[in-house]
Amino acid sequence: MRKDKLYFLTFLSIAVIYTVIASVALHYLIRASAHELLEAHLQFSKKEAKTFGTLVSHQLASGIAKDSAVTHIQRSLKGTDFEMGFLSMYDWSGRVVCHPDINKVGQQASNNASFVTSVTDDLSPETFYDLLVERQKKLENNVSEGIEQVSEVIHLYPVQNSDWIVAAHVNIGNISLQLSEIRKRFYTIFLVMGLVVILSYAITVRLIGSAYEKRLELKNQKLEDEVINLSKLNRAVGAYQQKVIEKKPASTTKSAATKKRILTYVRNELLPVPIEEIAHIYTENTITYVVCFNERRSTTNLSLDELFSNLDSSYFFRANRQFIIAISAIDKIVRYGNNQLKILVNPNSEVDIIISKNRAAEFKQWLNL
Repeated sequence: MRKDKLYFLTFLSIAVIYTVIASVALHYLIRASAHELLEAHLQFSKKEAKTFGTLVSHQLASGIAKDSAVTHIQRSLKGTDFEMGFLSMYDWSGRVVCHPDINKVGQQASNNASFVTSVTDDLSPETFYDLLVERQKKLENNVSEGIEQVSEVIHLYPVQNSDWIVAAHVNIGNISLQLSEIRKRFYTIFLVMGLVVILSYAITVRLIGSAYEKRLELKNQKLEDEVINLSKLNRAVGAYQQKVIEKKPASTTKSAATKKRILTYVRNELLPVPIEEIAHIYTENTITYVVCFNERRSTTNLSLDELFSNLDSSYFFRANRQFIIAISAIDKIVRYGNNQLKILVNPNSEVDIIISKNRAAEFKQWLNL
């Protein structure tokens, strides 16, 4: 139950983190894409207005009367009010001279229907976007006028040799639909990507967690088996120690080759040490030390090989190249490293007594396991 709760909290955390990151990324990407779209419309409208204004100025310069030019311009603009935008023409007083909708010719232009107020205005994509969002909010509140019918002037270009100005309009409805489509696409992409990422992450975490739990269970099982084996080994040590103690009275029947005592040195003093008083023997820096149960330590000139060959093998065990231990001195056996055994003796040894993996089987056999 606790694992399921942990997985759920992990899933919830990654979902929250992804939502926060996606929100920031969406805001940036939508705004950047909107700026690119509006920049394209601005550049196209400026180029179209300049081309149209230059053409009209050339016609006037060639001697065409204004009335004839207006007639031709009105005829060319008729019916061009479609898709993203269109062109119209005003005089300097703000009166509509030519417009795709002939009903608007002669009307006075309103400043509220323009994003620019003079030919010196240079509308940037950032300003265009902010004005567009603001105008959309106003139009949404005013339900009496459909947003798809509203247009805004985004660029003005003066016609030379006249008092006319070419105005480039943009249809707010179509622009808004394009921006909405961009938003929908980004929301869809991030939603699908979020579901894929979050579900993939949750499944991956679950699979990795399950694999780790299985490995942990195997390690725990192996550790439990080792603990059981060590318990058996420690019980066997106790039983063998008891057996050795019971056999001590019969020590008179030992082989003649087995020594009863070892001659050692304490400084310049010779000290014979009875075999039954020896807890362990070890070498350090080429010196062989004999440690007794009363914690007295002395040295001998004999090597471990020479000493072990003259000791009772049922009472002493050669743990490694450095140590010989007596069965009665073993206090506890613990696991050490990779399938190795560490022998704790009494009295305590300053150097760890380690039985290697290869000698562990021999040690168990010595204990009659």
